[in-house]
Amino acid sequence: MGIFQVLIFSKIARFARNTIELLEFANFFKEHNADLISLKESFDTSTPAGRLFFRIISSMAEWEREEIVDRINTSVETRAKMGKVMGGIPYGYQRKGKDDIELHPEESVVRKKIYELYLQHQRYGTVARILNEEGHRTKRGKKFSDMAIKRLLKDPITKGVRRTRFTKVGKNGQPELRDSSEWYFHQAPKIISEELWQEVNDIIHKYESTKTQPMNKKLKLFTSFLKCECGGKMYVPSSNPKYTCKKCKRKIPTEEIEEIFKSQLKQFLLSKDDIEAYFQSSQTGIKDKEREFNIVKEKIDKLKTKISKLFELHENNQIETERFKEFYEEPNQQLKQLERTIPTLESEIKILQEHVKSSDYILNEAKSLYDNWDKLSNEEKRNVVETITKDIIVGDQEVLINLYSLSPPKKNTSFSKLIANGQHGLYTMLPTVFYPNTSIKLILSESELNSNIFI
Repeated sequence: MGIFQVLIFSKIARFARNTIELLEFANFFKEHNADLISLKESFDTSTPAGRLFFRIISSMAEWEREEIVDRINTSVETRAKMGKVMGGIPYGYQRKGKDDIELHPEESVVRKKIYELYLQHQRYGTVARILNEEGHRTKRGKKFSDMAIKRLLKDPITKGVRRTRFTKVGKNGQPELRDSSEWYFHQAPKIISEELWQEVNDIIHKYESTKTQPMNKKLKLFTSFLKCECGGKMYVPSSNPKYTCKKCKRKIPTEEIEEIFKSQLKQFLLSKDDIEAYFQSSQTGIKDKEREFNIVKEKIDKLKTKISKLFELHENNQIETERFKEFYEEPNQQLKQLERTIPTLESEIKILQEHVKSSDYILNEAKSLYDNWDKLSNEEKRNVVETITKDIIVGDQEVLINLYSLSPPKKNTSFSKLIANGQHGLYTMLPTVFYPNTSIKLILSESELNSNIFI
């Protein structure tokens, strides 16, 4: 073609992947009057003997490449079987020496929080949004995505089980899972309990197996809990503000069923044992919140130092004005998000500290749930219903409310509301253990029946 006359390369093994490919290149260069020169091997492709030597050398180069690949694969499998650290370090961990890992003091707290947030919201996107708004970032400094949250939740390393050699490069060049029989398992430092990991992954498996989405918290308060005596589920049509049975079309106004449920909150009390369990759990919750607060403060200090250095470099003309914004924007945004988190954490710590001062105070707060019901948001009310309600059966003359007994509290399942005296009241809505449920039956009087509650 006249563009170049010769191609020089270090050795044949670096020029082509196999003998056939190398011969095709050689013929192509010959047709265009161009030469190939290897710095390591010496050959002349213009003679029969030179071409023979060329083929022998290329075959040896192909064999050498395959041997190297085989040795690498064997080494990788051996290291995987021994539990040596290979590739990237999972979020929440950091390298310990050359071949081991340990908990990352900051990331491990965030990764634990991911599980607690998912238990509360059961939506990957919601968890990612909350973390991003609080100023947390991935190991690469990027914002969390819903797929990243899903991957982190399903990884068993957080419960102390580290997998090796469980992925491979797929046909499209993207990583894909190997068959589970090829995996190796090793012990790792725990971030959460096995029970919490299993609880979260059972929820994930339920939604994946049924191909359903987690329930939207903006739904009506009693959707999926309210059932008709005939067996049909009751829902609220868009054209009628009443819960309606899908089978027999029995109806009950949304306001009336909420008032009935609200009246039963007077019966919702905690035992002394539950109060003591709450007291002990709250102490742990305070420590966790204080640790999270300190980590956020450390991140803020690091970001301020980083931004200060950026300004210094800019002032010394080591960063162009046009590019300064590129370096400054992301850490500054993260700093603002973290600074917005500080007052919230301080408030949560103060509230928890106030509420563990006296178990009697906590008991009184549980009793006051009825009085403060109307001050709660729809989402908070929905949390209450989901926590304590098994189902509500609507009949011709009665409403049967089946409530669960409460188990000791779990962290990050509480919410606070400003009550009349200006103080924060803490209503702890806790995931339940399935103790024998309490049934509350309302027998309606003739006057109530005549008040068009049921239509």
